[in-house]
Amino acid sequence: MSYYLFKVTPPRPTFATDMTPAEAATIADHVAYWTGLLHRGTAVAFGPVTDPAGLYGMAVVEAEAERDVRVLSTHDPAIITGLFTYDVFPMPQAIARPHHTSPSAEAAT
Repeated sequence: MSYYLFKVTPPRPTFATDMTPAEAATIADHVAYWTGLLHRGTAVAFGPVTDPAGLYGMAVVEAEAERDVRVLSTHDPAIITGLFTYDVFPMPQAIARPHHTSPSAEAAT
């Protein structure tokens, strides 16, 4: 498995402060979609990035190949609707912590 940076770019720099109700609904669906990927182990982490040049979203994704990461966009509500654009960047030398058990499971041992 390899790691990839999945970057989503909103339609305008002011998006976080002036999104419409319809855009907010799409973002709620987008977050639900990525939360599901997180729970399934595909997404390692995701969320908004507060870059001074403008807010964007990112996810670190674990996948076999870049094409598998690009397939994720075909189900992302924010991309399907055209609200966000996206880029995928391979992380060929990513160093990640090993998978671990939950704190409650560790405390039981």
